Amino acid sequence: MNNLPPIKVIIKTGDEKFLGICDGQLLTLKEFWQWLASDLVSNATRGILAEYIVAAALGLNQGVRYEWNAYDLKTETGLKIEVKSAAYIQSWYQRTLSKITFGIRPTLAWDYETNRQGKEKKRQAGIYVFCLLHHKNKETINPMDLSQWTFYVISTKKLENACPEAKSITLGRLKKLNSKECRFDTLKETITAHVGWAIK
Repeated sequence: MNNLPPIKVIIKTGDEKFLGICDGQLLTLKEFWQWLASDLVSNATRGILAEYIVAAALGLNQGVRYEWNAYDLKTETGLKIEVKSAAYIQSWYQRTLSKITFGIRPTLAWDYETNRQGKEKKRQAGIYVFCLLHHKNKETINPMDLSQWTFYVISTKKLENACPEAKSITLGRLKKLNSKECRFDTLKETITAHVGWAIK
C-alpha cells in the first residue's frame, strides 16, 4: 500500500442509489445533489457554477471537475485559467448590496497526480476570468440566466505588475487595469484573444 494513485472519477447520472438503506428508503445521488447545491446564489456554489460557465464557453465542460488543481481550467493549447466570482446579492439577509472584491492571493501549487506541493508562492494560471453576477434584485436573481453575468478577463502578468502581493482586488481597480469586459456570448472570443501572451 505504498503507492495509491489518484482515483479516476467516473461521471455519474444522478440515478445511482445509496446502498445499505433500511426502512424502505431509497436515496439517490440526484437527491444529494439537490440537497447540496440548489442554492446557486450561495458563495461556495456560485463559485463552482462560475467555473462551469467559463468551462462551457470554452467547450471544456465535459468530464469532471478536479477540485484541488493548482488552477481551475486548462485549454487544449495549454492556457491555464483561474476563475473567480463575486455578486452584489447574497443568500443571507443584507442591509446593503455587497461590495465587489475578488481573491487573487498567490498560492503554493499542489499537484493532483503526485500529491506534491510547489515551493514557490505565485499565481498559477496565465489569465484570470473574474465573473460578476451583476444582478441586484433578490426577487429576480437567477445565476442560470447568463445575461445576469459580466466577465472581466486579464492576464496574470498585468496583475503581477500592478499588485504582486495583493490578496484581493476590487472591481474598480480591475477596471482601471484595462481588463477586458464581456458577456457570455463573447467570452470565448475574449479569452482566445489572450492565448498568445498568457500561456504558461
